[in-house]
Amino acid sequence: MNVRADSTAATLKIRRDVLSMTMSESLDELKTLLAQVDDLGKAAAVLSWDQQSYMPPGGAPARASQLATLSRLSHEQFTDERVGRLLDDLAYETRDLPYDDDTASLARVVKRDYEKAIRLPSAFVAELAEASGLGTTAWARARSENNWAGFQDHLKRMIELKQREAEYIGYQDRVYDALLDSYEPDMKTSQVAEIFQGVRRELVPLVRAIVENADRVDDAALYRSYDPEGQWALAQQALSAIGYDFERGRMDRAPHPFCTSFSNHDVRVTNRILPNFFNSAFYGALHEGGHALYELGSPDRFERTGLGGGTSLSVHESQSRMWENLVGRSRPFWQYFFPKFRKAFRKNSADMDAEKMYRAVSAVKPSFIRVEADEVTYSLHVMLRFEAENLMLENKLNVSDLPSWWDEAMSSYLGVTPPDVAHGALQDVHWSMGLYGYFPTYSLGTILSAQLFEKARETLADMDEQFARGEFTPLREWLTDNIYRHARKFTLNELAVRITGEPLQTRSYIAYLKQKYTELYGLT
Repeated sequence: MNVRADSTAATLKIRRDVLSMTMSESLDELKTLLAQVDDLGKAAAVLSWDQQSYMPPGGAPARASQLATLSRLSHEQFTDERVGRLLDDLAYETRDLPYDDDTASLARVVKRDYEKAIRLPSAFVAELAEASGLGTTAWARARSENNWAGFQDHLKRMIELKQREAEYIGYQDRVYDALLDSYEPDMKTSQVAEIFQGVRRELVPLVRAIVENADRVDDAALYRSYDPEGQWALAQQALSAIGYDFERGRMDRAPHPFCTSFSNHDVRVTNRILPNFFNSAFYGALHEGGHALYELGSPDRFERTGLGGGTSLSVHESQSRMWENLVGRSRPFWQYFFPKFRKAFRKNSADMDAEKMYRAVSAVKPSFIRVEADEVTYSLHVMLRFEAENLMLENKLNVSDLPSWWDEAMSSYLGVTPPDVAHGALQDVHWSMGLYGYFPTYSLGTILSAQLFEKARETLADMDEQFARGEFTPLREWLTDNIYRHARKFTLNELAVRITGEPLQTRSYIAYLKQKYTELYGLT
């Protein structure tokens, strides 16, 4: 009998048990604190959702104060020194665990959030939240009134606040780096500019060739008069078809469509209807529904821990753009869905069939509004905003000059000039909310969606046949297994490498567009 060996083994076991107990205690306390922070954030999200969907305009000042208070309390609780010490303890205790271990991932991801949050004073966080609340209501009114003057001062103040935020956070090269990192961790402005430059080189000649052959695709049917309630009902059918659970969500009306999550069992979407343009509500539903499926697929074990939800804004956009375009604008989708469209709008569909509908919804037509843009010109809208944000944040473009700059940029990027400021610099809600550094993720996510979809097609070899039969569960399950179940554990490139074997690349996106639109428009 080896007494020394038995004694050593017993000692090691005791040490492991003590370490496990210590880690368990740290983890339990940390999760309790993080749950409270999450609750405050979700309460603020409910108020924000109400503000954009149901709140009367007169409630704006009070709502701004309420949001400011919740934001300050959430920030103060999250940045408490006790949270920092617990994160340090957990990081040390999980240092030998696999990178993808849940607890190790929680320590890593939340620690990153914490280190950024402690650089922002709580008073500043409250000031920013209040400005966002007032700005959002001012934007909605200014847009409805086509009145730039009604929003200009709010935008100027928000730019100043975001410049201060960047200084608090810190950056090496560009002001934009500090803000971009909040939405796409580890991404730099220079990287985005390089990606956009390469994509623009491919898109501009493609758009030019399509415009020269525009008469080969007829989309006139989309601009007929469509009953608003009929549109709403059809949009709900589309959401149900892709698997959106109305027992855990709802769709409401708002000036600008969005998705918000109060938990992985309460994920809501909003939408808007244009009586004389079919695409707006229908594809708004599919887009926001893609976001919602991601949030609904977040595992219960990550709820209220800071690890639930989506990896980043670009990965989130990859999901919304995938369901909106790669699924919803595909030929097989309309082979399945056209009978539902025909039943809802018999008069408007009398001269249509599934193939004509597919061609119509895929038509390329440079336009003013990003959320209603076609697949090919969409990223050009995003690039324009990326340029505008950088210019304003670096004090190279005055807010008062933005409308005229916007009109010139639209003419340069897309060959169209907005008829008024509502279709120009006032068209999007995000700047009023302080979401600077956010816009590039729309295009980065669009690019990623093609990369992911290409991989899904390798696994689901009969995906087109499934779509044509109205079977979208296999794709949703593939996304759940590869993306949703990981929640926030990995960065964009970590996730892309795990799924496709390589980081974000533009090859799949450009190939998809060229293949689809060369065939659609008969290009050579």
